Amino acid sequence: EVQLQASGGGLVQAGGSLRLSCAASGFTFDDYAIAWFRQAPGKEREVVSCISSADGSTYYADSVKGRFTISSDNAKNTVSLQMNSLRPEDTAVYFCGADALSYYYCSPYGAPGYWGQGTQVTVSS
Repeated sequence: EVQLQASGGGLVQAGGSLRLSCAASGFTFDDYAIAWFRQAPGKEREVVSCISSADGSTYYADSVKGRFTISSDNAKNTVSLQMNSLRPEDTAVYFCGADALSYYYCSPYGAPGYWGQGTQVTVSS
């Protein structure tokens, strides 16, 4: 059973930093993608960043490029999202999702089939 455990959210002032982690377990597929999505109140869920286990390639939404960095620690089966220069508009519930690359590839389209619980990120102005 695929399980994803997200952690690291919190309250931070604008310009500050947070680091989110997604601990994954139960994967039975060789190559997979793990992505961070977010959903703000009244808005649709959007992909923030994604990383592929096959070649380490990454995807970032335009709104976070240059501020967020996604990385993976394969030994610990953990994907982290370092978020710097946070803005009030980054406030949202952040979710990590994962699936086999054959089903979901890092892109702004589609969504993975496995999800962790959300973690709240609040950026005050």
